[in-house]
Amino acid sequence: MADRPRFGPAGVPPGFRALKATLMDVPRLLREEGLDAFEYQAVRWGVKPQIRREDAEKFGLKAKENDVLLSLHASYFINFCGDKETIEASKTRLVACATAAQWMQAQTVVFHPGFYGKKASKEAFANCLEALKDVVERLKSLGVTRVKLGPETMGKPSQLGSLEEVIALCENVEQTQPVIDWAHLHAREKGLFKTVEDFRRIVETVEKRLGTDAVKNMHCHFTKVEFTEKGEKCHHTLDEAGYGPDFALLAKVIAEFKLNPVVISESPVLDVDAIKMRDILKKELAS
Repeated sequence: MADRPRFGPAGVPPGFRALKATLMDVPRLLREEGLDAFEYQAVRWGVKPQIRREDAEKFGLKAKENDVLLSLHASYFINFCGDKETIEASKTRLVACATAAQWMQAQTVVFHPGFYGKKASKEAFANCLEALKDVVERLKSLGVTRVKLGPETMGKPSQLGSLEEVIALCENVEQTQPVIDWAHLHAREKGLFKTVEDFRRIVETVEKRLGTDAVKNMHCHFTKVEFTEKGEKCHHTLDEAGYGPDFALLAKVIAEFKLNPVVISESPVLDVDAIKMRDILKKELAS
């Protein structure tokens, strides 16, 4: 749970790599930039954690020392809407990611629920719901109870991950919280966010359905995005004109509702735009 609005990158920024920084250097470098969140990228992981427990625990301590709140993005190979074999492998992958996240003291494990494929949306949702409930039971048996599983809103209509579906998963499965990817919603709905009211409506919907804590401590992703009829195409920086959504509009809603979100930048310039979003919100809170 964030104690204030926090900002950080999805993965190690390119500038850090240019410095030949190790993973253990990342929290300190983020703190030096005035950032205080980081989403570890486990997106290529298989069915076992691909980090040693001692390294994960050490990384978690480094993050704590530098006041950087951690989350973890789970494997892209998770698909809870596939065939039985795919679903079982996906469960194992999510358990592995959640286990490593707890080693790190990360708070949220972000994951993509899956693709509808040839299934009707209701059938795909039912399969995902059943699978996610089983994952939570497995995590309980392993003592992995201090992390939340975060189904993410998705950017293509071929993917399970509308706002309604994500909220419904969280209504029906314990140890979950929604991950609101604002760019994905914008792309999925072909330019959803044009006004402050458009952002406010999402916040009010989450609060009404999942409660004040779910919205006050929201975990979210933000970037500008380009989209087509098929949904999300690619990400753009905050400075690129002609693309949305506009973070300044969301900042007004964060200030209005006194939210403490974790805002993860998925811009092509990860930390640069995280800093810009932080400063936009600071200005809004001071006005």
